[in-house]
Amino acid sequence: MIDLINPDFKAAIFDLDGTVFDSMGFWNRIDERFLAHNGVDIVPEDYLLAIAHLGAEETALYTKERFGINKSPEEMMSEWNADAVNFYTNEVTLKKGAYEYLKKLHNAGIKLAVATASSEELFIPGLRRCGIENMFSAYAAVNECSRRKDHPDVYELACRRMGADICDTVVFEDIYAAICGAADGGFRTVGVYDSTSARDEQLIRQKADMYITSFEQLL
Repeated sequence: MIDLINPDFKAAIFDLDGTVFDSMGFWNRIDERFLAHNGVDIVPEDYLLAIAHLGAEETALYTKERFGINKSPEEMMSEWNADAVNFYTNEVTLKKGAYEYLKKLHNAGIKLAVATASSEELFIPGLRRCGIENMFSAYAAVNECSRRKDHPDVYELACRRMGADICDTVVFEDIYAAICGAADGGFRTVGVYDSTSARDEQLIRQKADMYITSFEQLL
């Protein structure tokens, strides 16, 4: 068990999309629109979960191969990126209670880091818009690592960058594959509910050390 209300850890690593940012609805819409424009009228139920822990280039390659998209990965990423930059700069919001909980940890002297599959040109404007950029001392992105979030690499990188020990660090994630990756690296894990990954809720509950439905329950 992890004491999340009176923290018994010295550092925490947070995923952003679906964990801290209430942003998965945007990605669902952008994916549906892109696929519809490319002849895929119905988005398979497992598609969004399959790409949730991938970086942009891996997502483009996976999407191109799975649906036979007649565009280069670079063209696909450019289309997605234009909409995404605008969203993270001007529209993204935090999940309920996330700001208050992050501030609580920060004020208690707990080191905070980001581990994300998003790119810096998206997540930095999002952090600034939501007023939480200065709460984090380190960032790590999947595209800096050789393996995805179903491996511990990005969490280990974030941990090193904030100068913390794995045994003192908790990882917050909303995706089952990511929970598994962090756990394989020796991190204690907290599963965070998101409607996009709700189909895996029982798996996440079984794998994670703790599970929360909202940050509000920790305040």
